[in-house]
Order: sequence, then C-alpha cells, then structure tokens
Amino acid sequence: MAGLALMEIISPGLLTTVQDLGRFGFGRYGVAPSGALDAFALRIGNLLVGNTEDQAGIETTLLGLRIRALTDSVIAVTGADLQPQHNKRPLAMWCAHSLRKDDELAFRGPVSGCRAYITVKGGLDVLPILGSRSTNLSSAFGGFEGRPLQTGDILRSAVAYTHAEQPGRKFHPDLIPVYPNEWVLRVLWGPQDDHFSRAGRQAFRHSIYRVSPQSDRTGIRLEGPRIERKPHTDESIISEGLISGAIQVPGDGQPIIILGETVTGGYRKIATVIAADLSVLGQIKPGDAIRFEAVSIEEAHQALRAREALIARFKTSLT
Repeated sequence: MAGLALMEIISPGLLTTVQDLGRFGFGRYGVAPSGALDAFALRIGNLLVGNTEDQAGIETTLLGLRIRALTDSVIAVTGADLQPQHNKRPLAMWCAHSLRKDDELAFRGPVSGCRAYITVKGGLDVLPILGSRSTNLSSAFGGFEGRPLQTGDILRSAVAYTHAEQPGRKFHPDLIPVYPNEWVLRVLWGPQDDHFSRAGRQAFRHSIYRVSPQSDRTGIRLEGPRIERKPHTDESIISEGLISGAIQVPGDGQPIIILGETVTGGYRKIATVIAADLSVLGQIKPGDAIRFEAVSIEEAHQALRAREALIARFKTSLT
C-alpha cells in the first residue's frame, strides 16, 4: 500500500475492520460476501464525504476505537451512536467534518446500536480482492492484511485532502435511523417453513427472542421459545447455499439469523429477513429483543423501493 498515510490506530476497540459493500458471486467457491453489516450507514457515510457509495470505510463494534489523524482529511461517522469524540469533545454524527493532522477520534461506548462507520474522503487504500476491499475474517483475506485492525496499524488513502469537498454536508435528522433495544424484523416465510409444525410456526411468529452474547458477524443467535419441527423430520438437511437474513433453526430449536460471513448451511430456514431490513441486522446487539413480522413479497418490494428512493433523493440533494 503506497497511498497517503491517513490515520494510525491507537486502540482497535472490541472489533474494528475495513469493509465496503461486499464481494458477490463467489459463493460457489465458498467465499462469503462479508462487507458492512449496516450497508445503509456506510453508503450514507460515503456520500457525506463526497465518495461513491461503495468505497471502503471502517466498521467498529460497540466501544474502544481510538484513531490519530496523520494528515488533514474529511470524515463522517454514521451508524450506531458509540459516543464519538473529536479531541475529547462530542462529535456530531451523520455529517461531514474536517479532521486535522494529530487530531484524535475516539468512541466511548454504545448509546444505541452496535456498529459505527467511519468514512473518509477518497476511501481507504487497501488491495481489492475478488472485486472488494472487505475483510473476510474466517478466510483471512481482504481489508487490512485479512484481519481486524490492531494498535499501530497505518491506514492510507489514495486521494490527498482537498478543499474541493468542504465539510458541512448533513443527513437530514428526520431520516437518521433509530436503533432501539426492541426490534421488529419483517420476514418472508421459507424456504423450508413447511418443515415446521403449526406450533413451531406460531412460536416463531408470536414470541419475543433475546440476542445471545454468542452472536458475531457470522450470525445473530437467539434465545427463546423452541421452534418445533414436524414429527419424524431429521435435525438437519443437506447443506445448501445461504443468503444474509436467512433464519436457520438448528436441532435445539433456537433460531440463528445468518449474516454476511456464511455461504452454506445444513439447517432448515423457517423465514428470511427482507432486503430492506438487512442493514438493521448490523445494529442488533446482545441482550436486545426481537420479534418477527411476516409480510408479503409485494410489501417487501415496496419497502426496498422506499429505502432506495430515500438514498437517491439524498444523492440528488448533494449535486
């Protein structure tokens, strides 16, 4: 990496990685998409600093990240409110800021949500692999040397700071997502919902589940009423491809919401989180409560169109 030295990691926090919107089309080779778990936050963050939506940024989880600026830049912080501070003073989120050489950016801990995103004008200069700069943790490639960021790491940018893009861009406060402690996730039934008993489907639809501390970027593990299979059905099925948002039910009847680091699985999928709600999965943290609301395919399409229209309007407002 020969780009301009941009920032140094003083403390990496709980888990901090480089992510873009992911790599797709390689599931047949066992390569997961990875990418930002809250793609909406990353896309808006990139637009705020004058990037295209797909540039790589920093994804940090819950608390502890500290960064020192090595040169002047323009940044934005979006996603979870992890109490970002600029030189020990609160930093406004969802807007662009100037970061000067030797300034410090730090995150004290969560007020709401789970993952925050730091975008910088010009993006991060890491080597793209299979068309993406995202970190694939399980396979140890992509991002910064295929691993979480560590103390002393130097992140670089291919674009030097320029006053052509001034800070001050803001995302309208009324459009900023709310990250509660109790979530309602919209789902489509299937593909194997008919493998579950009526009681199992009712439990899934009407119960409240708690997020397990065992959750990670692979999946959100839930704890609550058991989801029963039909009698005389095996615990597992032949492994098949998975997509983000698929809700697997293993033998213990406790559902798992699949995230972006898995491509195959051998458990039945009772339902799938709709595309418009995938970004909120990245903000669900251990201890949160979840219930599921089944919707029609038409409602799912409408929700996705509404989200994309919101982003399109924001892009138009910047021109």
